[in-house]
Amino acid sequence: MDAALTLPTNPMPISRTTPATHAAGDEEDVGLMARIAEGDEIAFRILVERHQNAVVGTVARMLNDATEAEDISQQVFIRIWKHAKRWRPEAKFTTYLFTVTRNLVFNESRRRSRRKEVSTDEREEDSGFQVAADPRHEPQEEALKSEMHSEIDRAISTLPEAQRTAVILYSYESMPYEEIAVVLKTSVSSVKSLLFRARTTLREKLASYMAE
Repeated sequence: MDAALTLPTNPMPISRTTPATHAAGDEEDVGLMARIAEGDEIAFRILVERHQNAVVGTVARMLNDATEAEDISQQVFIRIWKHAKRWRPEAKFTTYLFTVTRNLVFNESRRRSRRKEVSTDEREEDSGFQVAADPRHEPQEEALKSEMHSEIDRAISTLPEAQRTAVILYSYESMPYEEIAVVLKTSVSSVKSLLFRARTTLREKLASYMAE
């Protein structure tokens, strides 16, 4: 996934990447889930390989904590395995996948809020973005790039939960409004409103970086 996040001046909230997971279509996922419902562990491993990077990245950004991302992502796929027999392809599998992801992240966020275990230092160190090194960039440029990505991560983490989820799914998972609405259990117009408000907030918080 591309860690870059741009904030255009047009009415669309933010630019987005195009993950290979979505481009591959949903038919293979439906077939894999049918096999998983019968207890096929090979099909389960294939499904995990297809989607684990997207889930880990989404969890890391939603929690602004890369250290917990893999553990929670594992819980997501365990739940997918356990509930495979009940799943019906009434919507795209990825919609179901990210609904499960959002629910588990929401539970984790509530737990953290109660126990107040996450320190500011941990949030700053675990940005959740993986930036590939480019030998063409000078060290100073790389440092600025890393700082910008950390600022983006922190800015997203301060958004209300629904806005944060909408931004991550739209920007990094290229999920359409209709699917985001299903994940958030709301309407398409509400999703558009959430993204608009998030864009406004992020532009304000990142104004100094955008001006450079």
